[in-house]
Amino acid sequence: MAGEIPDLHAEVRTGTGKGAARQTRREHYVPGIVYGGDTDPLPIKIPYNALVKRLKAGRFLATLFNLKVEGHDDVRVICRAVERDIVKDLPTHVDFMRLRRTTKINLFIPVEVIGADVAPGLKKGGMLNLVRPEVELKVTAGDIPEKITLDISEAVIGDTLTISNITLPAGATPTIDRDFVIANISAPSALAAAADDEEEAEADAEA
Repeated sequence: MAGEIPDLHAEVRTGTGKGAARQTRREHYVPGIVYGGDTDPLPIKIPYNALVKRLKAGRFLATLFNLKVEGHDDVRVICRAVERDIVKDLPTHVDFMRLRRTTKINLFIPVEVIGADVAPGLKKGGMLNLVRPEVELKVTAGDIPEKITLDISEAVIGDTLTISNITLPAGATPTIDRDFVIANISAPSALAAAADDEEEAEADAEA
């Protein structure tokens, strides 16, 4: 069930204090720290370009990583803070937290839509609007679902499909405490326009 966890490569950082941190940045690294998990904090540094690429990809604070540091066992971590330069908005420090397999974390999980080939609403020309292509769930670090599945095989035009239409994996719960919309099936633009014209004609007749 678990999806592939991306690797994040780092090196052990020596020295402490602002001077050592500045030297790390001059060497085109971003200083950081790994803490938690009943283990001593580990000062690290990440290649600047690699970190910026990850940040630009999005969801950095909600992505579980497999941290690889030479001389240390691989460990699952999640970023808890990214400090940035107040002028240039570039990363200057990152904090990571180690996770046990039983740790509960919030992650965005992709939504896979099935049944589109047989959905009555789509066969009649309706349009599928995927409002949430991913959903934030509270999951267990050792059992992260690769995706969640929305079955629209019986959906008709006008249907609204919510999180309650999805069977979530055991132990996973939405972070939003309401039955929020995932997708809907809207009328074809031509039919929608025709309906609008009818409403306008009725309004003119009543006037």
